Amino acid sequence: MNLLSQKYRILGKKGEGTFSEVLKVQVIKDGSYRACKKMKQTYESLEQVNNLREIQAMKRLAPHPNILELMEVVFDKKSGTLVLVCELMDMNIYELIRGKRHYLPEKTIKNYMFQLLKSIDHMHRNGIFHRDVKPENILIKDDLLKLADFGSCRSIYSKKPYTEYISTRWYRAPECLLTDGYYGYKMDIWSVGCVFFEILSLHPLFPGSNEVDQIAKIHDVMGTPDPAVLNKLKRSKGMNFNFPPKKGTGIERLLTHAAPEAIELIYLMCTYDPEERITARQALKHLYFRDIRDAEKRAILQAKQMVPPEEAEPQPSVRDDNEISEKIIQFQQDPSSPLKTRMTEITMYPTLPKAQSHPTHPFKDRRRHKNKRTIESQNYSNHTGLLPRVPMHPATFNPTFHTSSFLTSYNKIPAGVTTQSLLPTINNSYKPHRSPLKTSKTLYNQYNLPSLDQQRY
Repeated sequence: MNLLSQKYRILGKKGEGTFSEVLKVQVIKDGSYRACKKMKQTYESLEQVNNLREIQAMKRLAPHPNILELMEVVFDKKSGTLVLVCELMDMNIYELIRGKRHYLPEKTIKNYMFQLLKSIDHMHRNGIFHRDVKPENILIKDDLLKLADFGSCRSIYSKKPYTEYISTRWYRAPECLLTDGYYGYKMDIWSVGCVFFEILSLHPLFPGSNEVDQIAKIHDVMGTPDPAVLNKLKRSKGMNFNFPPKKGTGIERLLTHAAPEAIELIYLMCTYDPEERITARQALKHLYFRDIRDAEKRAILQAKQMVPPEEAEPQPSVRDDNEISEKIIQFQQDPSSPLKTRMTEITMYPTLPKAQSHPTHPFKDRRRHKNKRTIESQNYSNHTGLLPRVPMHPATFNPTFHTSSFLTSYNKIPAGVTTQSLLPTINNSYKPHRSPLKTSKTLYNQYNLPSLDQQRY
């Protein structure tokens, strides 16, 4: 805490969890406010601190408008104290809806859910899933939402099984409850669906008191799943799969005031079978968010119209199945950015120009191309007419590709002598293999070209 007090003034505690406490601090230098997450566990070395998943995940996911920004890591080696300094938000979703008697405006809910799904989609596309999505870990400031607390996150490509008792029980997916750690990134989507319902109704969807009661709460609303769905899951040793058949009450009976599109989206996110569950990218394209997507498109068009064409910077084309993330944009604007060292982690590549097709052989039909060599020689003054002129793409045209040093190694051209040729000169002492069965024509007593007799075609 000595290092922290040198730079920050502690104003008070904002919250406390199992592994950390959150403090509100003020920067002594400029008077701005920050949030400090002080870990209760002590650490022995800086290497141990850098290997923490939470720090690695926040650095890898930054920058993103809907991911909490990690501004500084303060580690006191003497005491082993670790503090993560982050940007300060106003409150979390739980504090927003706690004690409310009136529903939130639909426009506000839709805006928050759209931003939450954007953060989840960004995480999943970067190979990380959160595993603890709940109202307490979703922070807001005015109309801005940010996902926080990445202490439980895991790589999508890591080997199963995972930790069994992960995530808060009320937001835990069925595959987490019924298996011994055999779940995947789709568990985050189930949690988002539960949070969506809670923001709409102001009370939790599945408030189970233990694991068995949690499954019973899910079946009360969603109904007992088909046996084929249960057979897909690797059964837990401590869980009995012999559930009595039950028809759930349905979500629509609990959300009589919500729009049908919102209820449909919750059903898609809270699907029992994780393989049939919707992804975050698919959820963002749902009909429920159509007006937000249209507003974003109009804003982009207006921004383009306000910028004069001569001042607009050309943007590189990318593949249709990938979108330019803010990482790419920042990297292009600032080539010295440290993100340059992590470009291999971003699965977005600019499209390459298509390869130029080879022209048809100029002597394939001698009746049609009788004077082809003469015509090409007239059109291109520097062209000898011995070989067809191959068009070159502007992006690949580089007149300095074949340097004089390259030619010197083969033809003993003195250093410093430049040449206009784009191809290396063939050594005069070189004698190509001549097939005994095929005749050849000699041109200028230097180049041996294959016979161009018409019967070969």
